[in-house]
Amino acid sequence: MSPMSAITKFLPRNHLSYIVGQLVHWRGPRWWAEGTIRLFAKIFKINVDEAEKPLNQYPSLGEFFVRRLKPGLRPVAPAVAVHPADSHISQYGRIENGQMIQAKGKNYRVQDLLADPQALKTYENGLFITYYLCPTDYHRVHSPITGGITKVTHVPGELWPVNKWSVENIHDLFSVNERIIVEIATEYGPVAVVFVGATNVGQIELSFDSSFRGNQLTLSKVRTVEYPTPIPITKGGELGMFRMGSTVVMVYPEAFAAKFSGVLRLDRFVKYGQALTPWEPNL
Repeated sequence: MSPMSAITKFLPRNHLSYIVGQLVHWRGPRWWAEGTIRLFAKIFKINVDEAEKPLNQYPSLGEFFVRRLKPGLRPVAPAVAVHPADSHISQYGRIENGQMIQAKGKNYRVQDLLADPQALKTYENGLFITYYLCPTDYHRVHSPITGGITKVTHVPGELWPVNKWSVENIHDLFSVNERIIVEIATEYGPVAVVFVGATNVGQIELSFDSSFRGNQLTLSKVRTVEYPTPIPITKGGELGMFRMGSTVVMVYPEAFAAKFSGVLRLDRFVKYGQALTPWEPNL
């Protein structure tokens, strides 16, 4: 165990994350906001030319963190599905006996991740892909596929880090951390987009329903909202954002997985809107 990991184990992670979230969104003097943004961008080598606005128009570091990109910068590929975020692919594979891979030698269950006992039946033999967003990445999450949003579930939980050590050592990490699950009805069946919280993720927010907000401290029960009329979402449409880095887990049904063939390279950096390949159309 690294010294930092040992320290993290005993920190009040949820409260600390809430405080960090408040601090990075503090709207101090304009010179302070611009200075901290420029320093942050320099340290993490962020391409500020991609940002929708000039740096002096962001009122806080937190607002810069969830910046939109310039229009047209990420063309959405004419594929069946695309990647949902600028991120690294950390794991992927078929869902077998409800099991998904967290790290080498460490599995977790799809029904635990989605907080749904029916998930085993819904997603057995489906496909999962885990995307890790680091501080340098663009932090808005987009729909990988066209469909209609039918349900959102907010599961309160821990806020462990989602770094390499944590993924390899914390049992059921993605199932014990806070998460917001967006279910999309598609021509292949339900697709789940799972926003996983982490230490110092100030908040998870959804673009289509502002009543959902992560890391609220007072929330202790699972909250589910079903939309009688599905909310239309197009491939590449914005779903929400992380107000610091974290993880997205995509869960696809068997009908989708049956059309997916080949190997995804682990630790590959992808950008939202890029085609989810390898993909064999019209099968």
